[in-house]
Amino acid sequence: MCIQAGSQASTPPAHHPSGSGASVGPSFRPAVCQLPAAGGRAPVGHLARLPRSIHLTQDSLKIVGSTHFPVSVYVMLHQKSPHVLCVTQRLRNTELVDPSFQWHGPKGKLVSENTTAQVTSTGSLIFQSFEETMSGVYTCFLEYKPTVEEPIKNLQLKYIVYAYREPRFYYQFTARYHAAPCNSIYNISFEKKLLQILSKLVLDLSCEISLIKSECHRVKMQRAGLQNELFFTFSVASIDTEKGSKPCTDHSCEASKRLSKAKNLIERFFIQQVEVLGKRAEPLPEIYYIEGTLQMVWVNRCFPGYGINVLKHPKCPECCVVCSPGSFNPRDGTHCLQCNNSLVYGAKTCM
Repeated sequence: MCIQAGSQASTPPAHHPSGSGASVGPSFRPAVCQLPAAGGRAPVGHLARLPRSIHLTQDSLKIVGSTHFPVSVYVMLHQKSPHVLCVTQRLRNTELVDPSFQWHGPKGKLVSENTTAQVTSTGSLIFQSFEETMSGVYTCFLEYKPTVEEPIKNLQLKYIVYAYREPRFYYQFTARYHAAPCNSIYNISFEKKLLQILSKLVLDLSCEISLIKSECHRVKMQRAGLQNELFFTFSVASIDTEKGSKPCTDHSCEASKRLSKAKNLIERFFIQQVEVLGKRAEPLPEIYYIEGTLQMVWVNRCFPGYGINVLKHPKCPECCVVCSPGSFNPRDGTHCLQCNNSLVYGAKTCM
């Protein structure tokens, strides 16, 4: 079924005018078609990047230190951390006589009674619910005897603990439409109707459609002369299901799964536009989708104060890691920018 936006006439023009920018009269008849129950694949232009699951390449359960360099540890925001051990890989499976562990963090000495950063009896450091302000350098001082007869040895191990989050990922689509003259109010009416239909299409998947931009341009065609075309760019993103009325516990409720289903519905919607127009006996409507112009790209964005840096964080290459001192991210970009005035982790301003 096709929804008509604006006034209609029984016999629409065969092609849209390419003259002055005067508003279209009562002959305006754009076609925006509802998605049928079944459909084929859409003519998607290109897929720049597919989503990939975030995974850490290091041991995610227990992390050992090094006497040569600080070891990076990544803890998902608001989650429990892996066990950060106060031993090296060599000492991990070695008997230690009378070991003594003492941890210091950004705010001073850590004690076993701490509710957010727990030190176990074996010297492991565990964060219960990690916050970005807890990011920083943590040092463990280890004293032990290799054997009962040998003197006490001292060891100092440094860890840099970072908060990280999953990127705010979404699909960005661009489609082109033959349009009414660029100053016509019917283009605006058409955009609103198209957004409404797309939004309803993905609503049950807890996804939302957002208009990024809509621009009308006059395009010179080799044989058809000047044409008015609407460049329509929108995004489909996952809504946080924890904030919804229905808790999401099933595997299919993962954001990437729901986004993939939404993408397929949108692709089917646009191929259906082509099918409907191909079956029309009368001339084309004033505004209609141009076959083959749908393009899609996968976009990653980080929250302010976080950024993606494969060189700095090779063990968490697709994570949005909290910005280190000396950097900041003021908006939802993907990189922490340099700022010598920034002295904290997770800076959102350069001051």
